[in-house]
Amino acid sequence: MVSSLPPSVTPSSWTTVTDDLDKLLAILPNRFREPLDQHPHKPTLIEVVLDLGRQPEARFPGGAEYLSEAVVSDADLSYAIAQVGEFSGDNRAGIERTLHRISALRNRQGKVIGLTCRVGRAVFGTVEMIQDLVETGQSILFLGRPGVGKTTALREVARILADQLHKRVVIIDTSNEIAGDGDVPHPAIGRARRMQVARPELQHQVMIEAVENHMPEVIVIDEIGTELEALAARTIAERGVQLVGTAHGNRLENLIKNPTLADLIGGIQSVTLGDEEARRRGTQKTVLERKAPPTFQIAIEMQERQRWVVHPDVAQTVDELLRGRAVPLQVRTVQSSGEVVVTQERPAEPVTPLSPWAGGTGEGGWRRTGRMSPVRDPWLQTPADPQTATFAQLLETSLQGQHLAEKDGPLQIYPYGISLELLEQVIQTLDLPVVTVKDIDQADLVLASRAQVRQSAKLRHMAKARQVPIYAVKGSTIPQIARVLRRLLHLEELEEPTPEVWDLLCQGKEDDEVEALEEARLAVEQIVIPKGQPVELLPRPAAIRKMQHELVEHYRLRSSSFGDEPNRRLRIFPG
Repeated sequence: MVSSLPPSVTPSSWTTVTDDLDKLLAILPNRFREPLDQHPHKPTLIEVVLDLGRQPEARFPGGAEYLSEAVVSDADLSYAIAQVGEFSGDNRAGIERTLHRISALRNRQGKVIGLTCRVGRAVFGTVEMIQDLVETGQSILFLGRPGVGKTTALREVARILADQLHKRVVIIDTSNEIAGDGDVPHPAIGRARRMQVARPELQHQVMIEAVENHMPEVIVIDEIGTELEALAARTIAERGVQLVGTAHGNRLENLIKNPTLADLIGGIQSVTLGDEEARRRGTQKTVLERKAPPTFQIAIEMQERQRWVVHPDVAQTVDELLRGRAVPLQVRTVQSSGEVVVTQERPAEPVTPLSPWAGGTGEGGWRRTGRMSPVRDPWLQTPADPQTATFAQLLETSLQGQHLAEKDGPLQIYPYGISLELLEQVIQTLDLPVVTVKDIDQADLVLASRAQVRQSAKLRHMAKARQVPIYAVKGSTIPQIARVLRRLLHLEELEEPTPEVWDLLCQGKEDDEVEALEEARLAVEQIVIPKGQPVELLPRPAAIRKMQHELVEHYRLRSSSFGDEPNRRLRIFPG
């Protein structure tokens, strides 16, 4: 969908640039300034770099050029430093009543050995593409890579709010980058007021001071980068003050993954859902959710100077991203005529990455013969896809006895998070056509504990990349492993242990352990199952009670321990 903005925000004249470039060049020694004065690309100059013992360098959008064959000396650096204001705690200085920024490189002794002289430009008209959003009174957060124009946009928004919308605007100018160096702010901010910050680490205090002392309707902040600043921003927003700021990060997803700044978009917390709610949502039980309303209601990703992606409802966007859904993008671009065009774009559906080993080599194996359908990655599918299977659904179906296609040759299993010794004992004792492999690329399936499937991102990534299905075992116990293997092999599920399973359970056990298992077996087979009555066993140590629990699981019955040591014992309940 393509639409133009209302006439109120269509630029009448696109952009006007004021850069005071001559004032920046005046701080350079003559032998470095003269080549720039005659340079054909002088109006597009980005910055000049002076490093001790190296050739001076001028950087333009198209690349960098050396200004002289001579290298920068201590005298050259001292000359430039003398022309600018005092360097602050963040090693930045400026030229009074300009927007230029001079940043220092220091050695271990604190001596300046390099300067980055960045051109500051006041560009009027840049934010007319979002002026309708500015007029809503909602807080706006700008994101983007360095040099894309975030501070320029911030300065222009402050001017529009102060001059055109007649609001009380206070700028928190930590590095004097928004309103320039000196006590008198640059005219580019209009009627907005500016508060300077003595040291960068005090920015959050000055933010709160601005609200308490100067009654602003709008606070403008550049480079929110610490947890204290994010907390101060939330405090200001809760007092009903409109915020306009920038933060480190190219996209909204970067803030979600950044625990320091996540509070700007509401904060992220882990929530455990009930079984019914997890089934209703079609998700696993532990999910990530937004903790609180976002500090900034609108987020703008500045991809290019004339292409911005707008998230008009940050809360909704964050919720959709946390649920793994594709979020439609509102893209605003500026055409050569100056017209602002708004398009609604839906991001391309992610494609499950394929590993070069996904097909495998050699003969045999269900996956390699094409009889096993790959498990589709539930996090990369949209809810509209009828074939989408969520993680919880995949797990439940694997536990509810879903079988695999028959094959010739043994089933190749890659164990993960379960006892390899127990697994091989079960396979050997029951004489099952199963072999374990140490390389997931050779496996027909992954057999893992339920906890590992839920918690291990590494396991999910490996299985997804190689298109190997995962089957979960409730616990790494002989009855659980035997039950899952019989399901996978289409074997009849037994209600009581076979002699082979019984031998496996008793293998390597002491006499008192075998006696306890025999007690539990007789109680189940002679009382609990035929008579439907619960039974209490004799008191046993914790290790032996665990063996009894495992045996009871094989009968699909429930058991629990009760009482205090040393009289703690097992109680078995009918099904």
